[in-house]
Amino acid sequence: MEAVQEFYSGSGPMVAPIAEFGALPKGVAALRDVIQGVMIHSDIAPWLYDLKLSQHRQDDKHIRPVSRIVARIKELSDQPLTAARKPADRMACVCRHFSLMLCAMLRQQGVPARARAGFGSYFNQGKFEDHWVCEYWNQAESRWVLVDAQLDAVQRKAFRLDFDPLDVPRNRFIIAGDAWQMCRSGRANADDFGLSPAHMQGLWFIAGNVLRDLASLNRMEMLPWDVWGLMVLDDASLGEEARTLLDQVSALTLAGDEEFARMRTLYESDDRLRVPDTVFNALRNVPEKVAAQMRARSH
Repeated sequence: MEAVQEFYSGSGPMVAPIAEFGALPKGVAALRDVIQGVMIHSDIAPWLYDLKLSQHRQDDKHIRPVSRIVARIKELSDQPLTAARKPADRMACVCRHFSLMLCAMLRQQGVPARARAGFGSYFNQGKFEDHWVCEYWNQAESRWVLVDAQLDAVQRKAFRLDFDPLDVPRNRFIIAGDAWQMCRSGRANADDFGLSPAHMQGLWFIAGNVLRDLASLNRMEMLPWDVWGLMVLDDASLGEEARTLLDQVSALTLAGDEEFARMRTLYESDDRLRVPDTVFNALRNVPEKVAAQMRARSH
């Protein structure tokens, strides 16, 4: 357990120490509030905040490492990170960025944390929508806790949440590996998992999130639309060999910290799973090189 906590307290290709984080308040709730004051979800901004974003502002969601996220926040406003901006002055991003920022802040305070890819049941009744949250080690309670750092007061009201986003129930946010097992066993319908606004759903979509979650557990927190290796774009292309491997991957991502070493070994040893030097950005429809400092593996 000590090795696991050390790993998720350290830096990674997407997360490096940030000088400004040294002045931040302590604690998950306080850090969540800081993040919500400097970031805004690009897809929700027009709907709940009456904020129309230019294409240039929308492109900020393609930023990968925390260092560049913080640099962009400072470009938009030179106030300290602890000063909440007006919605128009916040960095436009998606759930992955909120989750990664909280992970980075917690790690710098010595708290083990990791971003998790999966599906939220609280955005669209009856559907499990593509989503990311942060998972941190609560030392006092000796358990990993899920936190949705994106859900501010405006969103909590709009989505009529019936739980505390600082401790998301695991039947409300479904980790990707769990979604895979639910659908493979017939306990859930794969067509209920995906991204409803884009009319994308199915086992292939869940498979992509299983691989993104595996990469994130190995401190390679990619964009939700980065594609590599075993990922495909429809169920027909997801062969039986791939499904069998994903059965193994999903089990390891859910197995708990006792399987940490096996999970790390599988990821590092299989080119179909490991993030390569170049990934395909499915939103931009172009291949993109992952910068050398991001690609460096952490041990």
